Amino acid sequence: MMRLGADIAAVVTGGGSGLGAATARTLARRGVKVGLLDLDGAAAERVAAETGGLALPADVTDPASVAAALAKAAAAHGPARLLVACAGIATGARTVDREGRPHDAGIFGKVIAVNLLGTFHAATQAAAAMATLNPVTPDGERGVIVTTASVAAFEGQIGQIGYAASKGAVAAMTLPMARDLAAVGVRVVSIAPGLFLTPMLEGLPAETQASLGKQVPFPARLGKPSEYADLVVSIAENPMLNGSVIRLDGAIRMGPR
Repeated sequence: MMRLGADIAAVVTGGGSGLGAATARTLARRGVKVGLLDLDGAAAERVAAETGGLALPADVTDPASVAAALAKAAAAHGPARLLVACAGIATGARTVDREGRPHDAGIFGKVIAVNLLGTFHAATQAAAAMATLNPVTPDGERGVIVTTASVAAFEGQIGQIGYAASKGAVAAMTLPMARDLAAVGVRVVSIAPGLFLTPMLEGLPAETQASLGKQVPFPARLGKPSEYADLVVSIAENPMLNGSVIRLDGAIRMGPR
């Protein structure tokens, strides 16, 4: 098993806030050297200063930008054994709006570019680097990739066709990517969070947040980003977790709205 500690380097996309920042903090507490890749360089710098990590300002929609950030992380910390892809957006729109206009193609394309292509760029480039490393376990494991889907991949709500499509595709990539990388000892697992207290929900009034939390069967509250991070650690250290999409949702099944 790959034990997380000072001899392990990781890169977290979307590391400047939300699930990514929580993951960086949890990994840093384990001694992991963390690179924080984020479009918001100032946010990445803040979390890096807090965790002793390395800020990596980059655009996940641009493969050259991702490659440069991964190279910078490798030069500072050594090659990453763990890639956690958290970067994402949730811009919404209906298929046809109330004025009868079709869904804006630019909005749809942007969500796909960040959530799906951004995950693809980070995962494939990290995997290519991992494949060149020496194994760290008797099983021949070289690295782990954790991606972020969503319960919207399975129960997309009204106005979520772009978000649901992007997250559904992230979920669908998981098994074939794990099968592709089995020969080089790189595992791939996706986490599908439910309602979590991330920047997407933090801007809502407290009463709205509480109302959303009550929709969760148990525990009847919004998920904590630290709980996502704890699952990342479990995935990294459990070699039999591979090719799966794990719902982290308190048993919620989303309704139409």
